[in-house]
Amino acid sequence: MSEEPSDDLEYAREILTIEARAVELVRDRLGPSFLAALDLLGSCRGQVVVTGVGKSGLIGQKISATLASTGTPSFYLHSSEAFHGDLGRVREHDVVLALSHSGETEDLVRLVPLLRRIGVPLIAVTSDPESRLGREADVVLATGSVDEAGALKMAPTSSTTATLALGDALALAASRRRRFTLEEYALFHRGGALGRQLLRVREIMRSGDRLPAVSPSDTVRAALARISGPGGRNAGAALVVDAAGILVGIFTDGDLRRHLESGTAFLDRPVEEVMTRRPKAVGLTTLVAEAQKLMKTHRIDEVPVVDDAGRPLGVLDIQDLLEVGFAL
Repeated sequence: MSEEPSDDLEYAREILTIEARAVELVRDRLGPSFLAALDLLGSCRGQVVVTGVGKSGLIGQKISATLASTGTPSFYLHSSEAFHGDLGRVREHDVVLALSHSGETEDLVRLVPLLRRIGVPLIAVTSDPESRLGREADVVLATGSVDEAGALKMAPTSSTTATLALGDALALAASRRRRFTLEEYALFHRGGALGRQLLRVREIMRSGDRLPAVSPSDTVRAALARISGPGGRNAGAALVVDAAGILVGIFTDGDLRRHLESGTAFLDRPVEEVMTRRPKAVGLTTLVAEAQKLMKTHRIDEVPVVDDAGRPLGVLDIQDLLEVGFAL
């Protein structure tokens, strides 16, 4: 045990410094082999199969997850389980990314001839390109010799950090080559906050039969029936559309409450007499986050979605925002 807490802090800083240096060394070693690995990933018609054992296997799982979430289909294969049926997941159109710091991991080395029989290209990530795994690979990404952190310098620390960073670089460079977009990323991350921030209005708006629309000459009573009837059920507003198909107004719950204070005679008047004219509107590609801000700023619960000519394509209701995790 350290006698002073400051000793522990200094020790921790030293470990982080050693690991950071390992990443820098791997960075400086990048060259043609990295580009060759990218070429293999770019030409892959199947999936990138990441495999490893022990700590390298754990790092491999993370690399595989990063590949998949950034546009490169991938799955993780435990090298030992491959000998008990899981090798059947690998197909000839795949590419294998094998991780072994020493390059001598027995299960991985034994797996190589079987992968060759299937006919998949092999990318090895190892410290020693002259290891058995390195010599058998089509492409070797060599991390080189790095100092493990800690007093014993035995536990995989700097080596796994460097491998993970290299895997991130490979995954993100492959994503860049694929021209992976924010919209695609959002599709794969629907459950997270970032995915919600990248949602477009067109993905959650009410449209088609769910779009309550009336003409300016329809009565308020007819508008209310349209809102509460089939298609408009649970909607908080009806869009008012003229004969040319252009949005000219919106009739909301708020409009209804304001006019009820003066009686019910207005129910049989044309809706154009009581509607809100020139309502705030958004386009199909507007971010839901932007629409939320608009609704919050103007204290409205519904916003029409229109095309460039002002024709209504849908409506966004506050309930739609709540369903996908937004809160006003």
